[in-house]
Amino acid sequence: MTRSPFYVTTPIYYVNAEPHLGTAYTTVAADAIARYRRMTGNDVLFLTGLDEHGQKIAQAAEEHGMSPQEWVDAIAPKFTDAWAMLDVSNDDFIRTTEPRHKRGVQAFWQKLHDEGWLYQGHYEGWYCVPDETYWTAEQLEDGVCPQCGREVQFITEDNWFFKLSEFGDRLLAYYEANPHFVQPETRRNEVLSFVRGGLKDLSISRTTFSWGVPIPFAEGHVTYVWIDALLNYITALGYGSEDPADVARFERYWPADYHFVGKDIIRFHCVIWPAMLMAAGIEPPTTVFAHGFLLTKGEKMSKSKGNAQTPASLVKRFGVDAYRYYFLRDVAFGQDGSISMEGMVQRYNGDLANDWGNLCSRLFNMTEKYLDGVAPAAPGTAAETDEDATMRAIAGKLPETYEDHMSRLDYAAALESAWELIKYANRYIENAAPWTLAKEGDTERLAAVLYNALEAVRIAALFTAPVMPATSAEIWRRLGLGEIAEVTDIAVAAGWGGLPQGSRVTKGDALFPRIYDEE
Repeated sequence: MTRSPFYVTTPIYYVNAEPHLGTAYTTVAADAIARYRRMTGNDVLFLTGLDEHGQKIAQAAEEHGMSPQEWVDAIAPKFTDAWAMLDVSNDDFIRTTEPRHKRGVQAFWQKLHDEGWLYQGHYEGWYCVPDETYWTAEQLEDGVCPQCGREVQFITEDNWFFKLSEFGDRLLAYYEANPHFVQPETRRNEVLSFVRGGLKDLSISRTTFSWGVPIPFAEGHVTYVWIDALLNYITALGYGSEDPADVARFERYWPADYHFVGKDIIRFHCVIWPAMLMAAGIEPPTTVFAHGFLLTKGEKMSKSKGNAQTPASLVKRFGVDAYRYYFLRDVAFGQDGSISMEGMVQRYNGDLANDWGNLCSRLFNMTEKYLDGVAPAAPGTAAETDEDATMRAIAGKLPETYEDHMSRLDYAAALESAWELIKYANRYIENAAPWTLAKEGDTERLAAVLYNALEAVRIAALFTAPVMPATSAEIWRRLGLGEIAEVTDIAVAAGWGGLPQGSRVTKGDALFPRIYDEE
């Protein structure tokens, strides 16, 4: 069977501090769709990485008495360690200081230079060093950076420019022909408005510092860090290399299916990036999905505001899968979302401890108690009750419903569809009362009820696996099944009756021990 490629990326994160909840949010969301697409049989490439150039990095390194390379080498493990802690399954991790990136960036600029899309000019304007962003006087808010609120510098230097102004009509035509390029719709409207307002040529080089990728045809010029960063999506695939393996990798995975970005960087990803690609004769990505901000007490969470937390503190209290579940279940992907410790405790105790963990615990315990821990045979439909049929129907529609939600990156709705089966299985056990059937000696009905409930748990674990991989793997292990991560056709795997007779079911410890307020 031919496996269709699926390429998903996060932004590459700037190495000016440790990962926080915002960067982890983007990364976990990308991981969930990557995991799900592996379970639907796709050949997935999931890329994340680090943006390691720019004036801010050079200044931070100098302040710490280190070279820029030493500085970024010291910071990089904090990101790789954080993603490992959060069970992120990225297939590649690119750093913009790698030779493959430098090679690709220089090849790209050489091509645009040869094609006549670049020219040398003089730049005067305002620059925010912390955000590494240029602003016009009109864009400033009370004389400060409109993005981070800090002071800007007036800079003047000779730069190389990209003829972005010539791409307005081409971009508008592309947005019209590809309505799903910018998602969600509110972000698309912002991009359309921005482009219709007119585009100015873009400075793509700097001469006031040297920590960046050198422009191959302009001595003393290094690539503007934001443009350097955008190119990672193709340099990671081997762009600029003549090695046949790299050429094949690029041709297989590009264009990207999804760039996941925060809504504050859509101008770079939805305007500048596709224009650059058009100039190089490269197809733009299929979709740029710009999610909202995480808000704490009504404020955006960011390092510059000092209200950014690290994922490790929450993982220590709630565990990895509960962390992943909360941020994808409680925050509508694409909108701003308020997060709180109270909300996280509520989700943990309600959805995970009470619904999911309790279902598995009591069911595995009863299987051990009444059936010696051995899964019975799948019951026939001749004696099927309405409750049995309803549970099979809920499980039967789950693959299609879940796919519909995940194809729109509606993680909350996808999880809710899985929870419909989990909640029904809990009610099913309450109504069927296996303890009463055991007391009455109705062994046939007891076996049927326990099989049906075990099968519901098996299927629910499949559809919670993209978000809670470790928990689902543990549930399958307790059901005596193989590795859930090896599933490559989730719809087939979710077919009712997949739990084999004779599987050894083990009880195990509580999956989500309840958290009490005093903790």
